Amino acid sequence: MRQGFADAKNVARGGAALGRPDAVSQRVRAYQGFTQQIVSGAILPGQFISQRELMTLLDMPLGAVREMIPRLEAGGLIKTVPQRGLQIAHVDLKLIRNAFQVRSMIEREAVLAFVQSASDAELAAIEAAHQQILARANKASTTDAQLLDDAQALDWGLHDRMVDALGNEIVSDIYRVNSLRVRLIKLEQSVITPAILMPAMQEHLSFIAALRERNAAQAAALLDAHINSARSRVMNAPNH
Repeated sequence: MRQGFADAKNVARGGAALGRPDAVSQRVRAYQGFTQQIVSGAILPGQFISQRELMTLLDMPLGAVREMIPRLEAGGLIKTVPQRGLQIAHVDLKLIRNAFQVRSMIEREAVLAFVQSASDAELAAIEAAHQQILARANKASTTDAQLLDDAQALDWGLHDRMVDALGNEIVSDIYRVNSLRVRLIKLEQSVITPAILMPAMQEHLSFIAALRERNAAQAAALLDAHINSARSRVMNAPNH
């Protein structure tokens, strides 16, 4: 997702360098790299990991990794365990309920705004992209190794787009951190399969149709149903 990680050999540079703009950029890239590791499943819920392991995994200087950790702790994504090191957030009922509640609150506001701000051309393009995913999925005789990755990217991309369309960087930042919690939950609770992802595409098409009709109330109701469906899948998983 993100490119251009700094050379890990820069670890030897002094702490004073962290105040420079390039060091700030390194901290941002370290956080983006951590995000990508969660998205890809390389970092798992409950996993213990050291700062130096993170440095190697992210290909970033140790100083940048250390500066990133407070942000991760503040977001509830990681915690320091005495004598053990850093631990990625556990997935439990409290995390599931809290993460999906935050998601629902932000996305409901976002969809009510998006129904007014999105152009007809953009909505048509979004709808077409979803229909293409379903068409690929319906070709049962064809092996499409990229299908699930493309579908998942389209799924999250639509939600991110609606939130970003609010034009509120504070809300977008909160949403991005919460999205990482939701992705940790999904990694813990289920393997992504066509049986799980394809219904999500259908649910998307339902509220996309309401968006194209400029029906705010229906779009919000269908989005709520979509988020509740996702929450129910993880709440009803065998571990819960």
